[in-house]
Amino acid sequence: MLEDKIKDLIIEKYGSVRQFALKIDIPYTTIDSILKRGIDNSNVSNVIKMCKALDLSIDKTIEKNDLISNLNFDNCIQVKNDSDIIKIPVLGVIKAGIPIEAQEDIIDYIEIPKDWTKGGKQYYGLKISGDSMYPKYNNDDIVIFLKTNEIVNGKDCAVMVNGFDATFKKVLFQNDNIILQPYNSNYQVQIFTKEQIEQLPVKIIGIAKEKRTKID
Repeated sequence: MLEDKIKDLIIEKYGSVRQFALKIDIPYTTIDSILKRGIDNSNVSNVIKMCKALDLSIDKTIEKNDLISNLNFDNCIQVKNDSDIIKIPVLGVIKAGIPIEAQEDIIDYIEIPKDWTKGGKQYYGLKISGDSMYPKYNNDDIVIFLKTNEIVNGKDCAVMVNGFDATFKKVLFQNDNIILQPYNSNYQVQIFTKEQIEQLPVKIIGIAKEKRTKID
């Protein structure tokens, strides 16, 4: 198996997976997960970083796992070369300051139509935690987001307030203010002024496109 060969090469060059992780500045748990879970289910940017450190051909390594066509698609996974479906990562959380494609808290992959990515559009999934968006969205729903930084008035968006994980709210833009509106009336509305938007900053990182709810 390719992952076993990569692990053997890591040990040969660096002595251990842990030392390799320290050398390339990727968490040990992430590399261990890649080797166990498989390259085809892993963050492409991490795989590329590993290949460079091991002097492996990036194209050949990724191509063996049907990932070669994804390098321009964030960290999506194309199911088959002739498929109309691709897989995108589902994140448990989104960390501030880290680009979407570099997020490591990938908990699953879900399928979306390949047509959605026309024009270079990129998508990611986010597992909802909490009930601030109830009843429209429920805890543990998976929401698919179109990656964007544009402010679209009246849309449900993933929003990053610097220093915190992303929050999911309906976004309203009024008088240069951004209003983050929960659907659940038990939660408070957040209002950010133009100055706060620039200084914190407050940044839109995705617009909700589709919700997927598991039926028990």
